[in-house]
Amino acid sequence: MKYQHIQQAAYEANMQLPKLGLVLFTFGNVSAVDRSLGVFAIKPSGVPYDELTPGKMVIVDFDAGIVEGKLRPSSDTKTHALLYKHWEKIGGISHTHSTYATAWAQAQRDIPIFGTTHADHNTVDIPCAPPMSDDMIQGDYERETGFQIIHCFNDRKLSYEETEMVLVGNHAPFTWGPTPAKAVYNSAVLESIAHMAYLTETINNNAPRLKDALIKKHFERKHGPDSYYGQ
Repeated sequence: MKYQHIQQAAYEANMQLPKLGLVLFTFGNVSAVDRSLGVFAIKPSGVPYDELTPGKMVIVDFDAGIVEGKLRPSSDTKTHALLYKHWEKIGGISHTHSTYATAWAQAQRDIPIFGTTHADHNTVDIPCAPPMSDDMIQGDYERETGFQIIHCFNDRKLSYEETEMVLVGNHAPFTWGPTPAKAVYNSAVLESIAHMAYLTETINNNAPRLKDALIKKHFERKHGPDSYYGQ
């Protein structure tokens, strides 16, 4: 019973992925953390979404060890565990293979900040982490994916609290947030931004980057100290 709250949160967040069109078949996973207990709940590997229940969410620790559950956790569990361990203000993580965000990841390209929809959520291009080295691939692959993400943010001096999304080169997107619901929200926003950016470049392959004054205005009206968006 002591894990029921994060199992329920993880279940509800996972069920949003197919509803939002962010996954196909069993692709993707969401996790929900309880830092006071030092564990998180995550989708079991390869289980169709329509067969999920809160009780099937697997409880694991920050070293990806199974604490409770009869099913194998997601194959991406070690990536989630590493991010939770190193980024202490994350409350939920979402991983999808949504079409447009994954296409940008496969192209090994950052998503340029073209418009105000993007700026409502980020002040920078959506980063694409460089593809993994052969040594990392041959090592503990899923754990190294976590380091791939962290190294990208460190190298670019980005804040994971401000930029809550990343593309993993040749792989797919990961997003996060203070709650699993926000992590899924960020997955949906990222897919929309990726789609818009693709269409923008298709219409005008020399489309200019959004000017700094508009980036600042749109981000701060939602997230700044004097924000006024919403109720």
